[in-house]
Amino acid sequence: MMSSNRSNRTTVMVSIVLAMLVASMDATIANTTMPIIVKEIGGSDLFAWAFTSYMVLSTVLAPLAGRLSDLFGRKKIYAAGILLFLGGSVLCGLSQSMLQLILFRAIQGIGAGVMMPFPAIIAGDIYPVEQRGKVQAFFTAMWGLAAVLAPLLGTFFVTYLSWRWIFFVNIPICLVSLLALKPYKEVYQAKKSVVDYGGAVLFALGISLLLLTTTVEQYKAIYGVLGVVCMVAFFFYEKRHSAPIVPLNLLRNRPVAIMIAVSFISCAALFGTSSFIPLYLQNQGYSLFVSGIALLGTSIGWMVVAVPSGKWVLKYGYKPLLIIGNGLLLVTAIMLYFMGEKTAYWYSFATMTMLGLAYGLIFTVSTIGSQQLVEAHQKGISTSLQLFARNIGTAVSVTIMGAILTKATAFYIGFHGMFVFGFIVCLISMFIPFMIQSTSKQAA
Repeated sequence: MMSSNRSNRTTVMVSIVLAMLVASMDATIANTTMPIIVKEIGGSDLFAWAFTSYMVLSTVLAPLAGRLSDLFGRKKIYAAGILLFLGGSVLCGLSQSMLQLILFRAIQGIGAGVMMPFPAIIAGDIYPVEQRGKVQAFFTAMWGLAAVLAPLLGTFFVTYLSWRWIFFVNIPICLVSLLALKPYKEVYQAKKSVVDYGGAVLFALGISLLLLTTTVEQYKAIYGVLGVVCMVAFFFYEKRHSAPIVPLNLLRNRPVAIMIAVSFISCAALFGTSSFIPLYLQNQGYSLFVSGIALLGTSIGWMVVAVPSGKWVLKYGYKPLLIIGNGLLLVTAIMLYFMGEKTAYWYSFATMTMLGLAYGLIFTVSTIGSQQLVEAHQKGISTSLQLFARNIGTAVSVTIMGAILTKATAFYIGFHGMFVFGFIVCLISMFIPFMIQSTSKQAA
């Protein structure tokens, strides 16, 4: 029995690691190839929507997928996500126009959104708390690898094959991921319930409209107002539903609600940094590849703290670790502010490592807390709401930082302005964990 459990763990780890790799790479690989794609199929006035459709739908679908996994089981919903992503990848590679690419990227985004919560959800099902930090660190390594591989593969494909291969390469990886999932024996017993289709539609529509305000140039106010209307309707609809798609009573769980708030605000503070550090280093004269290598510092710092975090939660509880994590984030904001025109490369790398230490601690601890402080049938939605909060915070961070940078009279003025904003938000995030009334060590 023990050997069967180990075998199941191994196969599911292979499956989710591969799925994570392709989903995270596809979030960025198109950046390298989009000018080539536009030259071949046209539609330069619409190309931004190829990014927007993927980003919006992958963000919106994460909490819905988590809830559906609570109702129908992990394996079924996760496999559906892989199949959607696979189908979307094939269609993207066959696109003959920009409109087709946008539509097929949307299908890919739905698949990615369904897949992305499952590494944390399934790890929470099959690994004890003390091992979960180590597993989360491994997942983080995939994000770091994707950040480096995406531009390299994109450049390779457009140089030696075709831009279509940035999508076709997903086919064998997704198939292996599905095959590795097949022998997995699910641990979690699904809790059957009525599916809240109305709540799912209102939530998806409301969040999509609000996210569009961060990516489009026109009609921001209209999208924003319609998004707020949908979210207000969603709130009242969910209060009356017997089995809501997003259980609002989950937010009455004080520690979990605080962890969701910390995830959102800490990401709004500095998570967008990863989008701008390569630009800063290229401005310093470094190549695209060398600029991307600096992001590995984030993965290194993340893994250093994520590995022992599960044991630290058992020993110290959630509150002090979240306070320390936010303190490290505050230090990072100060380090970023002092990066200037002649800053050495090692300093940039060290700063990104500090960023990784901060987020590695915050995210791993809040992920464990979101799983351990709720009932089994809420673990999927609780975990995916953490991911959702981070994604929304990241969208806010990138949007505000980008606006500060583009409106500045000079690059370095804007660059420093971004981190004044980041420092202020870090201060807010720093004090939120103090609201957790107990340093509870419930983690078993």
